[in-house]
Amino acid sequence: MGDFIGSVWWMVVSLGLLVTFHEFGHFWVARRCGVKVLRFSIGFGRPLWTWHDRHGTEFVIALLPLGGYVRMLDEREGDVHPAERGQAFNHKTVWQRIAIVAAGPIANLVLCLALVWAMFLVGRADYSSTLGPVHGLAAEAGLHAGDRLTEIDGSPVNSWAEASIALTLAALDRRDASVQALSPDDTTRHATVQLSRLPPGFAEQQVPTLAGLSWAFQQRPAVVADIAAGSPADGVLKTGDRLLAIDGQPVESADQVEPQIAALGRRGGPGMVEVERDGERLALELTPHQDASVPGGWRIGVALGSGAAPAYDMREQYGPLAAVPVAIRESGRMAATNLGMIKRLVTGNISLKNVTGPVGIARMANDSAKRGLDWFLYFLATLSLGLAILNFLPIPILDGGHLLYYLIELVKGSPLSERVMIAGQYVGLAVLAGLMGLAFYNDILGHLP
Repeated sequence: MGDFIGSVWWMVVSLGLLVTFHEFGHFWVARRCGVKVLRFSIGFGRPLWTWHDRHGTEFVIALLPLGGYVRMLDEREGDVHPAERGQAFNHKTVWQRIAIVAAGPIANLVLCLALVWAMFLVGRADYSSTLGPVHGLAAEAGLHAGDRLTEIDGSPVNSWAEASIALTLAALDRRDASVQALSPDDTTRHATVQLSRLPPGFAEQQVPTLAGLSWAFQQRPAVVADIAAGSPADGVLKTGDRLLAIDGQPVESADQVEPQIAALGRRGGPGMVEVERDGERLALELTPHQDASVPGGWRIGVALGSGAAPAYDMREQYGPLAAVPVAIRESGRMAATNLGMIKRLVTGNISLKNVTGPVGIARMANDSAKRGLDWFLYFLATLSLGLAILNFLPIPILDGGHLLYYLIELVKGSPLSERVMIAGQYVGLAVLAGLMGLAFYNDILGHLP
């Protein structure tokens, strides 16, 4: 219950902040273009609080906080007094209308940059891209435990998350990754990890593991903390057992268990699981069950003890001026990654299961808030950037759809007909409803027990 309340609270805080900035962008530029703003609302539904300024604008905080809007004077939405026609949105030039509509997502881009700058000012703590034990494709490429990845496909990486994302993108594109690493004795090592050899249908969230990579901070013992009733491990393993080997393959850390269970499951039949119990080494027979809902697709029904989280081994922190170019580079990298993921979704290179909705956002908001101010700022920046990119998509009903109408008007020399615009709105509603339905479906499917 505590996590649920925390998730809802931080989602409301996050979306409230981002929507306020987005709508303020529309509001601020509309005012400067001489448009009369009738209402500035954060949320939908019944107003909880209202206030009017000297210009007659009604400011509202409404019951449902998942969105907001700015309503402007417009002859297409109601009667306008002849004396106020010059303040109506539809009477402004096409360039002014473009500026007003584009101001919302641009405000989110500016907010993203400011949040990333603030994060680097506070200092982002993270785990470095130092490798733990390697095998498979990574070992064949010549990488070793203790190497620190510094560059992937020509782009610098500092943390394990940046390295994981870069490797995952290469795998999704079915290409090999060119890696530069720094060995413990400060020798630069160059390697090519042949990610193109990963099998079709590989688990997108498990690319580093499937490539034979592990991270130094993940090296914790694989100790059984809980066993599911009726699972393959029930009655065979015991709480407190430390896994030493699975089907003859040594288990050096907890992160190696899932891929080794999956390998045993794909081989078929029972396998021997070696454990340490009360100081003795035992060999026990287990047969994994297939389960598409877990990473790797196979399970034995155990939860491994996480113990205390390892201490962060790196921190990126800069002064106010030095943080500016770093924030610009990081925001650019985030934008390129987001746009690349959208392209891969459209082309089918990645699964639609990666589309998440309110439930996923709420969980991420809560998790990032627990990790500290630096990670919550990063989450807000990521969400603000995503909101900007979404609104720039040329889908009618979104800001990008309106911008598309105005660009056509510039080329055509006259506005699109009311009939065409209404038809476009219906198409946009259908697309948006489909995306929302997919997001909710993934949220529900991804969190079923």
